[in-house]
Amino acid sequence: MFDIAGIFAPTNIMFSFLGVLAGLTGGAIPGMTTTMTIALFLPFTFGMTPISSFGLLLGIYVGGQAGGSIAAILINTPGTPSSSATVLDGYPMAQQGRAVEALSAAIVSSFIGGILSCFFLFFMAGRLARVTLLFGPAEYFAVGVFALSIVANLSTDNLMKGFVSAGLGLLIATIGMYPITGSIRLTFGYRAMIGGVSFISALTGLFAVSEVFSKLEKIYKDKTFGNIASISGKMISLKTLRENTFNIIRSSIIGIAVGLTPATGGSASAWIAYNEARRVSKDKESFGKGNVEGVIAPEAANNALTGGTLVPTLTLGIPGDAATAVILGAFMIHGLSPGPGLFSNNPDVVTGIYSMLILANIFMLIFGLIGGRVFSKVLKIPADILMPLILVICLTGAYASNLSIFNMQVAFALGVMAYVLRKADFPVPPVLLGIILGPIVESNFRRAITISQGSFSIFLRPICLTFLLIALFAFFFPILTKLYSMYKERGSGQAA
Repeated sequence: MFDIAGIFAPTNIMFSFLGVLAGLTGGAIPGMTTTMTIALFLPFTFGMTPISSFGLLLGIYVGGQAGGSIAAILINTPGTPSSSATVLDGYPMAQQGRAVEALSAAIVSSFIGGILSCFFLFFMAGRLARVTLLFGPAEYFAVGVFALSIVANLSTDNLMKGFVSAGLGLLIATIGMYPITGSIRLTFGYRAMIGGVSFISALTGLFAVSEVFSKLEKIYKDKTFGNIASISGKMISLKTLRENTFNIIRSSIIGIAVGLTPATGGSASAWIAYNEARRVSKDKESFGKGNVEGVIAPEAANNALTGGTLVPTLTLGIPGDAATAVILGAFMIHGLSPGPGLFSNNPDVVTGIYSMLILANIFMLIFGLIGGRVFSKVLKIPADILMPLILVICLTGAYASNLSIFNMQVAFALGVMAYVLRKADFPVPPVLLGIILGPIVESNFRRAITISQGSFSIFLRPICLTFLLIALFAFFFPILTKLYSMYKERGSGQAA
């Protein structure tokens, strides 16, 4: 019997409320990103109950996905990567005096996409979790390898840079004491490193601190975020929503499907949905000039992503995107292990996650429609004041995780490292995923070999072999695609 009264306790509702507010605000600020906002608040969830913690973080996740559209529509700059496609038609609508219509279209379609993904999560996660009961160490090793191959492939156009970033994360994951043998690795005699790199410090540095450095560089001369379009016009009509019913459903399905693929990200789902909406539209020529369909499609997709990404996160412990990789930290903080055991041992927590996700979407709809004008005011805050303040909060959060100055130093150092990686066009998300997946891959490989008494035949079991073959395909597919493109270009050049 689930404790519904406990799940919807005033405290949990309050944290969901605050999370959505923080997410909408953070999403509206160009450069903040949803991942950075979650990383900023994660250290402060130590004293919360698990459901309150997930209420806050999922509220930020949902609010951030929708909040990015505010900056995209009003200043022609996406607040988050997932809102990059919204710029194409959202900003032209604002210039035409239809900013309120564009904002309301983005919020309502985000709500519908988010709710549809909640139902998908509710019906599918438990069933997939039962399948994972068949998994042993070899299968979890294969899933980890598969996730790493997907992350590196989809994070950048340069395959090698993607794998270098993932490899760097794996290297950082080996620092400290190896849990199976107790051996000490890569500490260089520094005692504080025996416990390894704190996950909180890693994600704070990689995403929040580095993002502050990048943003400060961009706004060195421009003290604000740019000119803001006037907020005028009428809200989207029910007739327009009815006409876009299929557009919303199709885009939501795309968002859910993309979310199920580890590390694909909201920007991919948004662009796929936008392109599909344009392809089937009867008015293709108006796309990019203020067509409301071009706002509805990407926004429905990027919020439908939230439920999809939580499926592999809850059932396998493999994050669906960078934001859920950070949310995995909440599981670690509260001693919870994603997988089939979570569903059998902590059903109230699972039900709480479902409930908080639905509640977050409801709050997002209410606040987005009522407070669009208010959230746009954050764009007027001088960026040279806002970003240093965020940096202080980031380092304070790293310190608060276990009252360690060393964690602050690690967060700052990794922030500098991630900033340099960004400047060199190396993707940062694979680094964090390497830190998360490294121990999973290494420890399960060791356990599998121990169980099989040194025989590699254990990796030929059907489920394990399937994931390894998929990982192999994911590794070579970009190479083969590039070779094929070069072959076609050479052939067309010779023909000319």
